[in-house]
Amino acid sequence: MNRSECTVSNMKKQRSSDRRALVRLGEAYSVGELAILQSLLEGSGIPYVVRHAHVSSLYPGVPALTPQIYVDEREIGRAERLLGRLRLEVRDVSDELPERG
Repeated sequence: MNRSECTVSNMKKQRSSDRRALVRLGEAYSVGELAILQSLLEGSGIPYVVRHAHVSSLYPGVPALTPQIYVDEREIGRAERLLGRLRLEVRDVSDELPERG
C-alpha cells in the first residue's frame, strides 16, 4: 500500500490541539466498501480520517476522488493486519465442480 504522510488535527477521538502524523492506509472503491472499512477501524479503536468521503459519489469513476483512508502512523501496522484479514484468496475451483451431462 502506498503510504503518503499528512497531518490532520481533527481525527476522531483526538483533541484539536493534538496534531498527529497520518499515513494512507488505502482506498475504498465503493460506498459499501468504505462503510465496512470504517466499521472495522471504529470497532478496533483505530482513529482514522477519510478524504473525499462523499465527493466520489458526485463524480463516480474519477480515480483522483476515490475515498482515501488515513490512520495514525503508530496504528498503521495494526490497521494493515486488520484489513489483511479481509483479503480473500481467489482460487480456481473448476476441478471441483460436478460435470454437466
